[in-house]
Amino acid sequence: MTIVMDKDALNTFLAREFPQVADSFTVDHVDRTELVARLTVGPQHLRPGGTVSGPSIFALADLAIYCAILSRLGPVALAVTTSASIDFMRKPEAGRDLVATCRLLKLGRVLAVAEALVRSDGLPDPVARASMTYAIPQKS
Repeated sequence: MTIVMDKDALNTFLAREFPQVADSFTVDHVDRTELVARLTVGPQHLRPGGTVSGPSIFALADLAIYCAILSRLGPVALAVTTSASIDFMRKPEAGRDLVATCRLLKLGRVLAVAEALVRSDGLPDPVARASMTYAIPQKS
């Protein structure tokens, strides 16, 4: 699949369209087989006990998959999640960013299906695994 938006274009799009999260999430890498996105973990992402909250982990997976789709289609701001499943496998390491590695499994005209593995930065074992389906809006 051809890359339509590279990491710089995706980060610019996020800053413009989603300024409320642009300080926390960035796209680190995109190529024909995968996209890597990062959550810069701050106090607002922590739950009692000092671990990263489930909603923050889910948000990273969702953003990574969304950006993987945009990297192939271009800036389709209205693509939306229609189905999501996430398995939380282990507690993230304290003091480390989270990194999601995402790959598209299917990119059709109407639906896209992808998966993401979320890890503590620099560590091999996944913190979570997510599978999501996105609806792609029809071009007018």
